[in-house]
Amino acid sequence: MKNLKYLFLALGLCCFVACKNSPKAEEAVVNEAAKSEVSNLAGDLNFSVPQGSSKINWVGTKVGGQHSGTIDVSKGMVSLRDGKVVGGKFAINMNTLTCTDLEGDSKANLEGHLKSEDFFDVEKHPRNMFTITKVTELINNPSGSHMVYGNLEIKGVAKEVGFIAKIDVSDNLVKVSAPNFSINRTDFGIKYGSASFFDDLKDKAISDQVVLSINLIAQPG
Repeated sequence: MKNLKYLFLALGLCCFVACKNSPKAEEAVVNEAAKSEVSNLAGDLNFSVPQGSSKINWVGTKVGGQHSGTIDVSKGMVSLRDGKVVGGKFAINMNTLTCTDLEGDSKANLEGHLKSEDFFDVEKHPRNMFTITKVTELINNPSGSHMVYGNLEIKGVAKEVGFIAKIDVSDNLVKVSAPNFSINRTDFGIKYGSASFFDDLKDKAISDQVVLSINLIAQPG
């Protein structure tokens, strides 16, 4: 009985540590991929995303720790109608995946592992895509001005993902910023280190939830 008590205590501590290291994030709405996507030319005015201007921030957690980094949006288009975002399509350059909390060999090793077949298999899937399917306005929501839905394709698997974002539109600039939201990597077939699929991982388990945030800028042309 005493050993059982210690076992429950240890399991509880592991759960506490894992949760403590997870950044606060709203879980994204995830559905099967929408059959009809909004065309990136759906509006009457199109803004392009300059290369290097927009990034996706990521955080992955494991028992006792976490790592963070960025991925570049290599190109894209935002479509406007009557001054409102109605569509868009964006390419995510997986070769730019980088870890920002490590240095030297540790940084290179983690980046190499994330780009390998265990995770994003960048050699076969160098570019992931996000295509807007719907944008709805939010009223009096402190987290953002809109709900953005779109088909997110990772490693050839597409799911419709919905998240809250703040969208600012002016004559010469569209800014889209999405605060922390999480997606389940196993929805896209990335199962390495997942306790949902593999037993006896213990302190080597990696959370299924990946936290993302987005900062995107688009300009006329």
